[in-house]
Amino acid sequence: MNEYLGKTVLVTGATKGLGSIAAAAFAQRGARICLVGRTESRLSEVRASLPEPDRHIVFCGDLLEREVVERLALLVQKQWRAPDIVLHCMGGGYGFREPLLTWDQFEKLYRVNFAAGAELNRLLVPKMTEGRGGHIVHVGSTASTEAIGSVGYNTVKAGLAAYVRSVGNALARSNVIVTGILPGAFYGPGNAWRRMEETKPEVAAKFAAERLPRGRIAEGEEMLPLLFLLTGPGASMMAGTCVAIDAGESHAYAAR
Repeated sequence: MNEYLGKTVLVTGATKGLGSIAAAAFAQRGARICLVGRTESRLSEVRASLPEPDRHIVFCGDLLEREVVERLALLVQKQWRAPDIVLHCMGGGYGFREPLLTWDQFEKLYRVNFAAGAELNRLLVPKMTEGRGGHIVHVGSTASTEAIGSVGYNTVKAGLAAYVRSVGNALARSNVIVTGILPGAFYGPGNAWRRMEETKPEVAAKFAAERLPRGRIAEGEEMLPLLFLLTGPGASMMAGTCVAIDAGESHAYAAR
């Protein structure tokens, strides 16, 4: 269980959802983690829950601001020179359900789901390629191909999938492997489906019964085997791919 011993892992959106689950799983397998989030108290809680908390670092800031992304990159380069693995878990729809979004609403969705991660890649990849290489995984959504969410969320997640495919292809000759995952509905600490389960359990139950072949919403831990595959030594063949992991929820035939 120490297959990531000596590896460094940067996790955005680390205070809830898949980010917190992944941070714990990689730490348990020996990795040193940089936890990134907007809430200092929650970052401290997550760090304290990890094995050997003092081995891990935290960064508190809003990555919707470009200068904050730059400060994060500088911290990582100072501490590690370059991370071995980057997990882009931050994202969300902000509850923007109306179809005709304002400029500011679209820009906010774009920044949190796409631009912050792309800018962080731009700042970190050169150092990663100079070193021992690494892996970058973006967390997208089945909404990128199914259009099952809101207009804004569908749009930015589709853009993210195109980015992963494009930049993954462009970097395929390097030793940095860029991939993405497209989860369906799943429960994670504090994520949208967990909040739905707590506030409107009948809605979650109806969705599971009518939309999910297994009849249940997944647990975030079910994503971990795929994350381990995409960040392991055999991942180079996956460069530029976005892999659906939804237990049959989506209906698209095309491989991503």
